[in-house]
Amino acid sequence: MMNSMNNVELIKDLESRFTVLNADVLRDTQIAVDVENKDVHSVLAYLKGQGWRQLSILTNIDWIEEGKYQLVYIIFNWDNPIWVQVRTKIDRDNAKFPTITPVYPGAKYYERDVHEFFGVEFEGNPESLQQLFLEGWDDMPPLRKDFDAKAYSDKKYRKREYEVDYNNVKEDTK
Repeated sequence: MMNSMNNVELIKDLESRFTVLNADVLRDTQIAVDVENKDVHSVLAYLKGQGWRQLSILTNIDWIEEGKYQLVYIIFNWDNPIWVQVRTKIDRDNAKFPTITPVYPGAKYYERDVHEFFGVEFEGNPESLQQLFLEGWDDMPPLRKDFDAKAYSDKKYRKREYEVDYNNVKEDTK
């Protein structure tokens, strides 16, 4: 087990075993490695075997200009307190990725969250298609950068009239 390994040594170890596209030391206790899609499961399984047993979160970044999503898996080791971000990019228009639940079973909830808010489908996790937070949601996923919250609101809710238009009220400068 790598209990005494620091973040630079950890990056070197990962680079010696996998194709690491990019590696960053984010702070003394956090690193990030970008890997190809095909390597995500292997990297996560390897790190889990080395003590990174806690999946702290799975999140997603919408790089709309690139036409990509970036999946970010953040894992933690209680014996060697370094957070590791394992990141990969997928096509935004065909947002599918194999589930990591065989490695981290608790990911099933994070995958549901990312599906619900961004539309990423996690193949092999049928639960990822179930709504978790947005009960009855029937529109495009709301955290996509091309989601128009005003258009959604205008479509779903009636226009309200207000006695005071607070957009035009000037502050008292005394």
